[in-house]
Amino acid sequence: MAERVWIIGLGLVFPAVILLCLLVYGLWIGERLVPRNGADVTRIEAEARRWSWRFSYEHDARRSTENVLHIPAGRPVDIAITTADVIHSFWVPRLAGKLDAIPGHVNVLRIEADAPGTYAGLSAEFSGRGYDNHRFTVIAHGSEDWQKFLEGEQ
Repeated sequence: MAERVWIIGLGLVFPAVILLCLLVYGLWIGERLVPRNGADVTRIEAEARRWSWRFSYEHDARRSTENVLHIPAGRPVDIAITTADVIHSFWVPRLAGKLDAIPGHVNVLRIEADAPGTYAGLSAEFSGRGYDNHRFTVIAHGSEDWQKFLEGEQ
């Protein structure tokens, strides 16, 4: 009888409860990460090239940065990722998961920095000699600094 309690209770019920909790949590978090239009969402285009990233901002089509991505802190940002040559991976480990940049295709990744700061990003895809130095920096600005960036003061 005691074996049945251990097998059914700890072998079946306990793992099922844990897996159910993880599923609910994953669905809740995953829903927040799905790219959707909204008034507070900033959209930025990222184009990979050997060995650099070019970022273009929706507020000013002429403005672009090389290997430095500027984002507002505390707001969702959709990054439209593509590449001009081979497959690369866009990855900012502290802000979001990894997503591939594929020639002729645009993938969208939702990222959000909780606080202003500087974050390291990299291309984690083997794309030839020198790929391990294919890095970029993400600068998350507070609301006042973000406005200054958009107005070209930074």
